[in-house]
Amino acid sequence: MNYYIIAGEASGDLHAANLIKALRVEDPNADIRAWGGDLMEAAGATLVRHYRELAFMGFVEVVKNLRTILRNIKFCKADIDAYQPDVLILVDYPGFNLRIANWAKERGYKVFYYIAPQIWAWHSSRIHQIKKSVDRLYTILPFEGDFYHQFNYETEYHGHPLVDVFAQQEPKDDIRERHQLSELPIVALLPGSRKQEVERLLSVMLALVPRFADYQFVIAAAPALPIEAYQHIIADAGLANNDRCQIVQNETYDLLRVSQAALVTSGTATLETAILGIPQIVCYKTSPLTYFLAKNLVEIKYISLVNLIADQEVVPEMIQGKCEVNELEAFLNKLLSGHQRETMITAYEKLHTQLGETGVAKRIAKSMIERLN
Repeated sequence: MNYYIIAGEASGDLHAANLIKALRVEDPNADIRAWGGDLMEAAGATLVRHYRELAFMGFVEVVKNLRTILRNIKFCKADIDAYQPDVLILVDYPGFNLRIANWAKERGYKVFYYIAPQIWAWHSSRIHQIKKSVDRLYTILPFEGDFYHQFNYETEYHGHPLVDVFAQQEPKDDIRERHQLSELPIVALLPGSRKQEVERLLSVMLALVPRFADYQFVIAAAPALPIEAYQHIIADAGLANNDRCQIVQNETYDLLRVSQAALVTSGTATLETAILGIPQIVCYKTSPLTYFLAKNLVEIKYISLVNLIADQEVVPEMIQGKCEVNELEAFLNKLLSGHQRETMITAYEKLHTQLGETGVAKRIAKSMIERLN
């Protein structure tokens, strides 16, 4: 069968790549065309567009890049029609993918959605659009099924795909040696995967370096951004020649495993950090207009996946005005030793049980193929 898959960011590329591998096992004749990233291409998909060309975040950024987004949508529709897939598989990235879903359903294509749009956070009226245009919705968070059920729309939950990711990982214990890191304990900095996030958050995180002389701060660089983007911010912070400030690229999990704590931009990385058992502070800062609009539209108590799944504040959320160096310093001191650290690690253990067993991608691929047949 022919599969057309659309993922618009780094986390979607990761989970879609595992789904592609599982689909190719279940359907050896699978032909897969995709929008995504290097991992999806390595898994066997023919890549049409890289997510680097698609990653616009926030209301202001979307408006500024609206012409590019509309051109991408037009091209995507034409490419799908030229390819004539048996199924369109949409992965997260709802601003783009829900538009494509509406069009595709009207054109008679079968539409599956993997990693359900987080409409429970805001814009819940989109449920009607999903019911109309998506043939099957696959959720990855344990509470999402109940949300959709109240609208008489049944979904499938097979566990969180990160369970598979960590099961496949072979930890490398020599990261200090390979990157010439010192023996000082490490605080990992995860400033996001998009350029806008890194530019807003990394300088705030780096302001902690002079305040913790007994620690080294190591940046987990996103694969889609050049090292120069980080080096420029480091230089502006006056840390270009400071050996307690280093960069590691494409090895976020191995870096986290040897870290004492982490500062993490809100998103999938908060859950990844929790699964690895690393105490963290969740950071988020956006443009004033985007924050104002989000604050008045979003319908959830927390922004981090860890707190949303636990339905309580397990990790601190330093948002907008609270995301400043004095606040971060105070809480980082608590996380590096003491009761707060142990409480967080204990809460992480309970979280693990809610995320399901390994084999998530395999179960979803089987379900998809059964429905297609």
